[in-house]
Amino acid sequence: MNAPRPGRNVVGIGMTSQRTRARMVERLREQGITDVRVLEAMAGVPRHLFVEEALASRAYEDTALPIGFAQTISQPYVVARMIEILIQKKEPGKVLEVGTGCGYQAAVLASIATEVYSIERIRELLERARTNLRELRLKNLRLMYGDGAAGLEKAAPFDSIIVAAAAPELPQALLQQLAPGGRMILPLRDGAAQAQRLILVERSARGYTETALDPVRFVPLRVGKA
Repeated sequence: MNAPRPGRNVVGIGMTSQRTRARMVERLREQGITDVRVLEAMAGVPRHLFVEEALASRAYEDTALPIGFAQTISQPYVVARMIEILIQKKEPGKVLEVGTGCGYQAAVLASIATEVYSIERIRELLERARTNLRELRLKNLRLMYGDGAAGLEKAAPFDSIIVAAAAPELPQALLQQLAPGGRMILPLRDGAAQAQRLILVERSARGYTETALDPVRFVPLRVGKA
């Protein structure tokens, strides 16, 4: 496991301060995020801990930032929007996150849900996420190394699934691991145009229903481990 990075603290100063985080939350409200659970979680998680120190002053801007390995930390609005849709008018229950990345979205989810499993296919990135998350001591969050496209069968079923990479089609393994009454949100690619759109999948006794939502831009969902 990587050694803790010196000089990082949860509270932050200047452009990483609580005041800057509060401005981010106010911007999210202006952009239409209304779920109090989401807003409070976004206010509580110090996003600057999850980016490189050279980018810390930009941590609360509404933009995606590089985290290495050709991956990014999603912009705050997209994180908030996806989680808000996922838990709309329901409790998140047991959550599976596909694509841990730097660990930021996992921390936000763990601030809302009772139990969160987060799976990452890039081992070194997963270890970096562990380091990022260490100070927050989130006892209801479990990080796993594995092929996210295959889900996490041993912990299934999940009440909520959130995918942080764009798939060309709905991953069958994730559909099967979604509990009845559960929801999954993920970006899907349009193979012809390479455009992406958020898709909400809901499972009922009658099967699955899909709702197309916002256009987005995510890194592609890869299979296997790295």
